[in-house]
Amino acid sequence: MATAKNITMDDLLADEKVGQLVQGEVAEGTVMSVRKHEVLIDLGPLGVGFVPRREIGFGQKLEEGSSVTASIVDTEMENGYALLSLRKAAKDRGWDEIQRIVDDGDTIEVTAYDANRGGLLIELEGVRGFLPVSQLSAEHYPRVGSSDKDEILQRLNGLVGKGIKVRVLDADRKANKLIFSEKEAIREGLADRFANLKVGDAVSGVITGVVDFGAFVNVEGIEGLIHISEISWERVNNPGDYVKVGDTVEAKIISIDKDRLSLSLKQLQDDPWLTEVEAFSKGSTVDGTVTRITPFGAFVQISPAVEALVHVSELGGGEDADPEKVFKLNERKSFKVLDIEKDSRKISLSLKK
Repeated sequence: MATAKNITMDDLLADEKVGQLVQGEVAEGTVMSVRKHEVLIDLGPLGVGFVPRREIGFGQKLEEGSSVTASIVDTEMENGYALLSLRKAAKDRGWDEIQRIVDDGDTIEVTAYDANRGGLLIELEGVRGFLPVSQLSAEHYPRVGSSDKDEILQRLNGLVGKGIKVRVLDADRKANKLIFSEKEAIREGLADRFANLKVGDAVSGVITGVVDFGAFVNVEGIEGLIHISEISWERVNNPGDYVKVGDTVEAKIISIDKDRLSLSLKQLQDDPWLTEVEAFSKGSTVDGTVTRITPFGAFVQISPAVEALVHVSELGGGEDADPEKVFKLNERKSFKVLDIEKDSRKISLSLKK
């Protein structure tokens, strides 16, 4: 048996801590009860702990009798319980795991629990993080009009609860900052796919967004853009009249720029202009519909695929003639064909009598 003179200061300090909770440290316990707004934890000889609903980690399922590790927020409240946080305990352990993921460069799968217009809210290992819209892959990026914020949010909400493969883009424990990137997770795979593509190839893709200047296409994870001028041989005023989100299309690669493809729908189709222009000859008279009026003249549709120009100098009043006074939109008139340039796809008309 130890005598008093053999007792050290460390022994005395250790004895003082027996049966005490220490704020900021962790304690092991067993779930006593799970209620709507609280969970009670049996801490054994240290008493009973109280965990408010907000301090339970996202997705953490608790059952009576299950063992838990909790962080001590307050050693004793007015009701005699200790205030505990399962979220903080999980978060502390989570940061260690996140640092390992960062060090190893792992690709992981996460699930968003909510969304806002800026991106997806994700909790990993008890730590809340964010996946910005800009870091989504071509498959998931909400390509909509810049002013249509409600549709952006609707698209992002559609990703909530779905598994997404990501890499950690930024992890700062002190600042409590955790940012994910889906783009980085698929970058290596995309590089291999890009290596197998070349200008002139025909590819299949799904329309992911339709905007004023064209349509975006997901080609096996690679983002492609069909500019409005490459949608059809006809004059396209609204890309939405030709393609819809979700459509599967066949397109031709016309250029490859870094991580995006430039695509064309019309170049996989015969050019009707080359066929229809054969019906016209220099010096002949044609009827046409005025489609556009400009200060330098007017454009006239003389067949479904052929549009010609009447220069201001060919209106009969010299260079001072005013096309706005000579023409009205959609009116039909007769013209004389002055010239046909097949290589540059140009036809010149004259209104002179």
